[in-house]
Order: sequence, then C-alpha cells, then structure tokens
Amino acid sequence: MADGSVPVIILCGGKGTRMGDRTVPKPLVEIGDRPVLWHVMKIFAAQGFKEFILALGYGGDQIKRYFLEYDWQSRDFSLELGDGGIRFLTPNDCVGWRITFADTGLETMTGARVRKASAYVAHDQYFVTYADGVADIDLHALLAFHRQQGRLATVTGVKAFSRFGVMETNGAGRVTGFQEKPLVETLINGGFMVFQREAAAYLEGDDDLVLEQTPFHRLAADGELTVFEHQGFWRAMDTFKEAQELNALWEEQAPWKIW
Repeated sequence: MADGSVPVIILCGGKGTRMGDRTVPKPLVEIGDRPVLWHVMKIFAAQGFKEFILALGYGGDQIKRYFLEYDWQSRDFSLELGDGGIRFLTPNDCVGWRITFADTGLETMTGARVRKASAYVAHDQYFVTYADGVADIDLHALLAFHRQQGRLATVTGVKAFSRFGVMETNGAGRVTGFQEKPLVETLINGGFMVFQREAAAYLEGDDDLVLEQTPFHRLAADGELTVFEHQGFWRAMDTFKEAQELNALWEEQAPWKIW
C-alpha cells in the first residue's frame, strides 16, 4: 500500500479544562478562522495523508457537525429552492479528505481511545497524534525512520519551552540573572506517532488506559519504542494563552503552514 494510504488517528476526546470556554471542545478552538484540528489535519493532508479517524469524546457531536456543514459554511454557493439543489461556486480546500468519526467515550483515556479507533484501521501502520499540536514536521521522514527501526511504535521527540521563567544563581545564594521560559534540552513527546498493528497487544485494558503511561513504559522496556527527533517548529495548545500565541503566529507567518 502507498504511503498516502497510511491512516491518521487523531485524539479529539479531551475536555480542554485549561482553555476556559467549556462550550467548545478544544479541537474546535480556532487559530485564525479554522479550528486547531483543521490545522493538524492540513499538516497531514499537505503531505498526502488524507485518511483520518477522529477518536471523539467530549464535544464529539460538535466536531461531527463542523465537518458535515463544512462545505456550505466555507464556500460560496448558489441555491435554487425546490428541486434545483445547491451549486458551489468556490473550491473545497479539503478535497480528498476521508474522515471516520469514532465515538470512543466521554471519559475514555488516550490509550483506550487509540485501541477503539484502531478498529477502523486496515493498514499495517497508522499515525497517532493529538488534536492540539502543530509542527513543520516531515511526516514522510518520520514514517521512513519508523520503518527503518523495525519496532512497534515511534514517537516524535521535541524540545519545548518551559512554562516558567528560570532563575540563574551563582550557587552561593545570589541571583545572577533570569531566563524567560527557556528551551528545555530534554526531549518530550510531541505527538506525531507511528504504530504497527501489532502494537495492539500493548493497548489492552480498560477505558482508563493512558497511552503515555503503561503502554509506552511496556513498549520501552521491551525495546519496541523509538524516537524520531524533530528539530523544527512545534507547539502545543493546552491553555488559552497558548491559543493566543498561535493566533499571533498565524497572523504573522505560521511556521506549520506547509500547504
């Protein structure tokens, strides 16, 4: 099967409790005039990956409605009442996207969401990512790395900025300076993961299974987890302030806009 047929599971079930507005699920919080979920999907689609499985939970009905209404909300059209129907006048900017909407439960944790959504995967491999992280990542390089390593799972490692400012001291109780949210040198999981179908054995459990805990720990202990280091741009949108920062970047020149 061609690379472009590798599907993408996107974890869309979080409540986004740190975003403030609980009426809109976090995947639908807008950057510019499109939800952050749309931006994540665009990153994949721009590189030929257009098969999406959305693992839904909180606000899943709103996410379904957004895409069901996408054409008439985002395109110019003319309408002839009666039997005339609708005629679109401007192109669809998401041509070829195939989206499966999987209800994975309101309180389900990430590992169990992946397990449930993977029931719709027919490929030997699949991407997994979060609905709130954007990057200028080369997905074909990630996929090639995963295949070269020959393991069951690959995560993308990124260096993130600390949420807090850091004090510099001389070791004798005197402050010598400050760094405002410095770049942390250790790697964190930036999402953009690849799994083999055989990794399903590590996803067995109840709805409280957290992907980043027991499954990752077991995969690592068994030598089945590798890391693809991404050196470029990456940001996650966990808070309202981070949403504002991404909106500001979008207005300037969004580094993740590779389409």
